[in-house]
Amino acid sequence: MLIRSTINPHELIEKYYSFDSESYTILVKHSLQVREKALSIANNHPELKLDTRFIAEAAMLHDIGIFLCYAPRIHCFGTHEYIEHGYLGADLLRAEGLSRHALVCERHTGVGLSKEMIEKAELPLPHRDLIPISMEEQVICYADKFYSKTQLNEEHSIDHIRTYLNHFGEAEVQKFNKWHMLFSN
Repeated sequence: MLIRSTINPHELIEKYYSFDSESYTILVKHSLQVREKALSIANNHPELKLDTRFIAEAAMLHDIGIFLCYAPRIHCFGTHEYIEHGYLGADLLRAEGLSRHALVCERHTGVGLSKEMIEKAELPLPHRDLIPISMEEQVICYADKFYSKTQLNEEHSIDHIRTYLNHFGEAEVQKFNKWHMLFSN
């Protein structure tokens, strides 16, 4: 198995996306926003002893699987449902020897998806827990909630995020609130 110690996320993105495509522009802009927020959290919380190199790389790659999904609003015309982009991206990264980065891909949807949630909602996802575990995974997942790929120039407010997550249940909001208490400045 190929194991990489240092990677260039842009080179890897360009392996799957044409540099001059709208989907590339959207993916990179969104990923840069998530990366900067996650790195800001890491820098503001040295007590967490977060791996900032990993955060920078994984935040850039967390949505690499979107091109495999049908999401015309973000110029992606694949055959899978959008909710599948996490595990699909994880498969790509595992093939590249990036198993730790792959975990961020498959665990960042919402505030994570339990096996029970996946089965109950009959989601087209692997029947296993897809929940952020490491602190780095949690920081990236939290940072991701502040930005969308359809409103690239906006940062969502805490209230907006809570309202959105409330559609999926109070437990989702509570998990986000826990992260917010831990990661906010």
